Parts: sequence; C-alpha cells; structure tokens
Amino acid sequence: MLKAKIILIALGAALVVPQALAGSTPEEDRKETVEYFKQMFPDVPFEDFVNGQYALNEDRRKQWESMQDFPPYEFAVVEGQEMFETPFANGRTYANCFENDGIGIRQNYPFFDTEKNEVITLELAINRCREANGEKPLGWKKGPIASVSAYMASTSQGKPINIKVPDDPDAMAAYQDGKEFYYSRRGQLNFSCASCHVQNPGKWIRADFLSPTVGQPANFPVHRSKWGELGTLHRRFAGCNNNVRAEPLAAQSEEYRNLEYFLTYMSNGLPVVGPATRP
Repeated sequence: MLKAKIILIALGAALVVPQALAGSTPEEDRKETVEYFKQMFPDVPFEDFVNGQYALNEDRRKQWESMQDFPPYEFAVVEGQEMFETPFANGRTYANCFENDGIGIRQNYPFFDTEKNEVITLELAINRCREANGEKPLGWKKGPIASVSAYMASTSQGKPINIKVPDDPDAMAAYQDGKEFYYSRRGQLNFSCASCHVQNPGKWIRADFLSPTVGQPANFPVHRSKWGELGTLHRRFAGCNNNVRAEPLAAQSEEYRNLEYFLTYMSNGLPVVGPATRP
C-alpha cells in the first residue's frame, strides 16, 4: 500500500501535493518515505543512503572510493577554514554569529526562524553574518560561500541530521510549500523532483544515475565532476530545473529554502557526510 501510495504521488500530474499526503505530519511523511526506500532497496543499509548513487551501483562506488584518498574538494575546505577564522574588518569572525562558534552545527540547518517567519539555510546565515559585520555578501552558488559552507559541514561529519518543524503555523506552511514543490511537475518535460528521486532511483536517465530522496542534503556542498568545483545545494536545484526545461528560481529564494527544509527533514537521523564528490 505504501509503495503504491508514493509512486502515485511521483506520477501525479497535479501542480499541488496529491491528496494521498494531504494532512500528514512531517514525521509521518519522513517515516513513510524512509520505509518506501527500505522496501525498494532492501540490501542497502539505511545510513548508506547518504552515499546516493554510490550506495546503489557497485561499479560507480568503486570509482568513487578510489577518489577519496585525495578528494578534489580538500583545497576548498582549507580555503573555507581560512575565511572562517580570518577576522572581518571590525575584528569579529564568523564564529561570533553562530551557536557553538559555528563548529559542529551543520546538522541543524536549515531551521525555521519563528521570529523572522522564514527558513534559514546555512548559506543564508553565512551571508547575513557577513552583512551584519559590514562585509559584502558572497555569491550563492559556488566559490567562497561553498568553501565556508564546506568547512562548516566538515566539522559536523558523522552528526545526525536534526531538522525540526516547530509547532507553528508558518513553519508548517513552509514545510508544506517545500513538499508541494518536490512533488509538483514543471517544465517542458513535465517532471517533478519525485519523478526522478522517488519513482526512478537506481535507474539511468541519459548519462545520470539517479539517487534516492533520502540522504541527498547530507552531502552538500558537493564537488561535481561536471562543475569542476564545489557547489551549493541551491546550485543543484537550479540545475535540476534546467534539466527539465523549467525556469530556475534564484538561489536562496523562499521557494528553494522551503524545498531544502522539506528535503532535509526527510533525511533526519542520517549523518552529515559533506562535503562530498559527485559526477
């Protein structure tokens, strides 16, 4: 029944979340999603879902493992640490903006700020920290912001993702908006995020081997061979929209932040493994 229910969602053509998930709580969504993928891939240990396609394809996994002795993102992480520790012009640092001095907190992002009534992603918090200290914001998709984010992620490796949806109508609305985005079809190809990552993980689409929904945010920022550099999750969102011939939204738009909120909640309990490498 569960499998039929979620596949129906992936196949649905409506531009809103189908009635099958209407009224469900975030935790009910997460449990059903996890159980669905456990049934789809019974031989994959739950924690291995953070490895995406490498958990599903042995040949690709061997190629990936051979890269881990000298991962291509190492220099960016070092750059990110230097930026993180270098004082701003006013003498303060990124550490002054974050709980626990910004170390070991990646697993708590994104979160819903009940005072500002919005989802706060790690990259958004990084740039707001800069602006609060008189510095110019960084570009959202790659470069320095990806390096700082990668360094902060590296200090949380192994910590379980711990996203909360507070008992607040605006928080629930943000979560539901992200869920609706994930299951809504768009673009000339009429695909949703779920068309690939719920209905068809473990299959090829052109030259891409599709990964499952759960575990995806645990990797970011990622170094993609296609990019030749680190990129943020919102860069990947925009790329996916382009792939289905839909107009991508601006990085850190409300829609993409809500999408990240929903998607990361689906990975609660899985360990942070970012930064990581992908094709």
